[in-house]
Amino acid sequence: MQEGAKENRNLYKKILGEIVKKYRQEQKKSISLVSAEIGMTKSMWADLERGIKDPQLSTIIRMAEGMNVTASQIIIDLEKQLGKNFTLID
Repeated sequence: MQEGAKENRNLYKKILGEIVKKYRQEQKKSISLVSAEIGMTKSMWADLERGIKDPQLSTIIRMAEGMNVTASQIIIDLEKQLGKNFTLID
């Protein structure tokens, strides 16, 4: 993987984590509660919020359901923050 693509992937994970955390906090749910509601470990959820993990789409959908938002809203927020020229391809 080229250095630019690696940096962009890290930025993508960081921004996605911030978005997920924002929605979770708006619901006033702890990581323990929301992760239990969707059948995910607390450590996995925490790693996603910290931008350590890169979730599959099915995981994003489950997380969205646990926070009472749509997966598309998370993706829209992600696109807005990353910008139109963002790419994961070098």
